Amino acid sequence: MAMVPRVFSGVAGTMMILLALIFGDVLCKEVYSSNRSTFPGRRVGGGTRGECNARILVHLVPENSVFAPGATGILGLVQGPTANPVSLELSFLPEGVGSATTRTLRAASANLTLISGAAIAVPTIWESTFNCETGNGVDSVQDPLAFTQPAFPPVLSLLLPDVEPVDHPVQKALTSLRAKCGGNVPATQTLAQFGLGDLVTEEWPEQLPVRCPF
Repeated sequence: MAMVPRVFSGVAGTMMILLALIFGDVLCKEVYSSNRSTFPGRRVGGGTRGECNARILVHLVPENSVFAPGATGILGLVQGPTANPVSLELSFLPEGVGSATTRTLRAASANLTLISGAAIAVPTIWESTFNCETGNGVDSVQDPLAFTQPAFPPVLSLLLPDVEPVDHPVQKALTSLRAKCGGNVPATQTLAQFGLGDLVTEEWPEQLPVRCPF
């Protein structure tokens, strides 16, 4: 009789492990789904006071600023026009990791930049911000008081490993743009593919250079 509880306990323990694995996977997917609907992202930055802070900066992601690049591994961003460009800092912080990986793009005028090799295994926070305080990597003469300008809140997106239908149009558009590396694309038409055509004003060039530094 004493063996029955032990056998039952072993079976029950196995069942609990199986249930934990099943519901753990379900819970993980639910967290991803929740992140898509509640993530406080910001795919468009700029428009604040000060020349550097007012410069438009855009992540080419869906409207809710959540994106799964999938097998393409391509990310895109657009820098708006400015007379005094500064370098751009990109930061990628995977879930469960204490420190972020950073990349710096040299100062450039209005352009569309594509980044390849974005292997996303876990939810990852992607932030992009101009180096307004230091002007690091500037290719043109800066305002001598530029270092006093506070940085504007970074453009913020959530990158996920699980691809959903909403990601497909963005993936397709970015893959098509990849073929344009080193060339130019029409500003209004290109941004319109991402629902951002209204950002282009008369200050923008008609054509955007496509940079592919990575």
